[in-house]
Amino acid sequence: MKAWEKNIRKVVPYVPGEQPNQPDMIKLNTNENPYPPAPGVVDAIKSFDTDRLRLYPDPTAKILVDALAAEYGLKPENIFVGVGSDDVLAMIYLTFFNSDKPIFFPDITYSFYDVWADEFRVPYEVQPLNDDFTINKSDYYKENGGVIFPNPNAPTGIIMELSEIEDIIQANPDVIVVVDEAYIDFGGVSALPLIEKYDNLIVVQTFSKSRSLAGMRIGYAMAQPKLIRYMNDVKYSFNSYTMNQLTLAAGAAALADRAYFDETRNKIIATRERTKKELAALGFVFGDSKSNFIFASHPKVSAEELMGALREQNIYVRHFTHPERIRNYLRISIGTDAEMDALIAFLKNYLA
Repeated sequence: MKAWEKNIRKVVPYVPGEQPNQPDMIKLNTNENPYPPAPGVVDAIKSFDTDRLRLYPDPTAKILVDALAAEYGLKPENIFVGVGSDDVLAMIYLTFFNSDKPIFFPDITYSFYDVWADEFRVPYEVQPLNDDFTINKSDYYKENGGVIFPNPNAPTGIIMELSEIEDIIQANPDVIVVVDEAYIDFGGVSALPLIEKYDNLIVVQTFSKSRSLAGMRIGYAMAQPKLIRYMNDVKYSFNSYTMNQLTLAAGAAALADRAYFDETRNKIIATRERTKKELAALGFVFGDSKSNFIFASHPKVSAEELMGALREQNIYVRHFTHPERIRNYLRISIGTDAEMDALIAFLKNYLA
């Protein structure tokens, strides 16, 4: 080993969902929205003045921040934006998780949480989910350096009631509590109203799922102004121009079309509920997902076998091998009705 190699910051990287590019494939492995962005987004992109690309974008992302503030009934100073919710969450780690006490998050959850902790040298302690994959709120009453969890959780899709979330916040007045709501638009109640009540709460959301803009990378945090100022201080010290011109225009346009947002979101919810019934009839077991995916296991056929069989048919789903107790589960994103019909038809034949 070279001497300089001893000083390399080494981490086990996050493994993103596979991005295959096969003709006629059914892609149900990365929780993308199966419907196109709002028509206004298309218009904003087509009419975009490309001469603006020679100019730096507005570092404050005002057009997008103002649109988000109007959408949620907040003030611009309540909002922080970044390149997808991953960027926003990374900024939260850098800004707030600097204690020598461990941060807490579930043992089965978004697998980027421990990667960031390792990368930024943040001590952490995972709290085991209950057997039914629900969060045990009392696990988060111990002394810690911060709390973060998704709601609905990923990859389980299980929702936590707002009253239980508030209990966790109340039990942790001296640290930052982050509720990662990447999937909240597909079911459950957002913790957003609680930011007025608690000055240590940050709610994070994204355009990647319910607004069909995973390819544009837009995430945002909502909190009291003091927390947003601290995050912006770190962001401007790291990269002042995180949001590009085209993304800002597309994001603002997406927020302008509430009717389309509701229409496509409701389609996904309806398809999810129908798919639950079909999977249950085939013997699958799963929690009551309130996200745009279903985390399912079959008692007679291993998840690894099913994933391989589906892949042979160009149907892609996600399989996690860690931790051990979810090894027999598949995460199945909700696609269009036609895509889910094809999935169910294959499973009926394979499991017959």
